Amino acid sequence: DGYFEQVVRQCRYSSKDLQGIEFIDSYVFNKAEYIRFNSTVGKYVGYTEYGVKNAEAWNKGPELARALGELERYCKFNAPIYYSA
Repeated sequence: DGYFEQVVRQCRYSSKDLQGIEFIDSYVFNKAEYIRFNSTVGKYVGYTEYGVKNAEAWNKGPELARALGELERYCKFNAPIYYSA
């Protein structure tokens, strides 16, 4: 019983080219994703009423710059580790 909150951040590597890397930042409440950032889209997208309101605010605030930076800071930085495995 209770509530379930989950944040899933992932890098998707589709090729050895660093341009083929995608960063996804998903927010889930009670098994329903309500907002997602996708570096290919370049902004947050809401999937519920609550998510849409958050996406509008986050796309205007510092959250968007942070998410855009994660592709460079985390995904591309760790790509050599991923490709060597």
